[in-house]
Amino acid sequence: MISLLQTAVEMGGADVFVLPGASVMVKVNNDMRPLTGEKLSPARAEELIRQMYTLAHRDISLLDAQGDDDFSFAIPNVSRFRCNAYRQRGTLAAICRIVNFELPNPGDMLIPDIVMNLCSHISGMILVTGPAGSGKSTTLACMINRINEERSAHIVTIEDPIEYLHRHKKSLVSQREVPNDAATFSRALRAALRQAPDVVMLGEMRDLDTIRTAITAAETGHLLLSSLHTIGAAKTIDRIIDTFPAEQQAQIRVQLSMVLRAVVSQRLVPDTQGGRIPVFEVMSVNPAIQNMIRDGRTHQIDNVIYGGSDKSMLSMDAELTRLYKAGRITRDTALSYAANPETLAKRI
Repeated sequence: MISLLQTAVEMGGADVFVLPGASVMVKVNNDMRPLTGEKLSPARAEELIRQMYTLAHRDISLLDAQGDDDFSFAIPNVSRFRCNAYRQRGTLAAICRIVNFELPNPGDMLIPDIVMNLCSHISGMILVTGPAGSGKSTTLACMINRINEERSAHIVTIEDPIEYLHRHKKSLVSQREVPNDAATFSRALRAALRQAPDVVMLGEMRDLDTIRTAITAAETGHLLLSSLHTIGAAKTIDRIIDTFPAEQQAQIRVQLSMVLRAVVSQRLVPDTQGGRIPVFEVMSVNPAIQNMIRDGRTHQIDNVIYGGSDKSMLSMDAELTRLYKAGRITRDTALSYAANPETLAKRI
């Protein structure tokens, strides 16, 4: 398995797929390429997956008990790998995301300054949202690294699994992995509040208990960064509110309006070179948006973002227009991913 993963890294791959009935495949710039000539039998696929568990020093019984399992491991001088193993049709399969040892550079990742400048907040909640595989973890890693370089603080990260390793720089960084270091996200987050944190990075807000604790953490003077699988600021806020019982939602709207500092939404879209390029939307919470959240008028938030009058905001359609005019994406791509295709068509 080591040689296959090493080849995938050398090819510039993003994900490695181990599924019975197919060759081991690597995705390079949205193109599936085979790493083996023969198709995997169920026994061979299981053998490769067991090798991954050995590399991760992890008990495969977790996969047997649950039917799926997240874990990570590193191969010295090659890369880190974030894996999800699972059962399908009675056989084992796995997908491994390739994660570089070195922390990403925001400029290389095309993360705009308006996003990185959010790191100057010292309290409240900042959310990075987008579909699976859109680069949320990379953006969060860049933001944590910026804080680590510029601020004297204690940073606690809670992840499943740990993707990027942060060295102690100007800050001290504690990295906890679920379930190896803590049983659940909510338990780890509650414990983090007793660990004198200045900044908490929560890999994902998955359930009601975790979201409730995260809001409490942001209320008590900590800076909390996290992610959600949503697209757009309004949908992100609605998703958080809808997680709570109906009788609690009015109070949560008030709390969220006070602690939320920004929502960053991002997507990866095809570029003209055959690769993918990130597109960002940024909603910074101002008094007008605070009122909209508190009063349940989240449907009006897009009007503020797309109005263009607040320079602390960035609309996805404006970014798509910029990338199209720079020749980075095609007209069809810009229109396909636009929130308002008709308006965008007139602009370009």
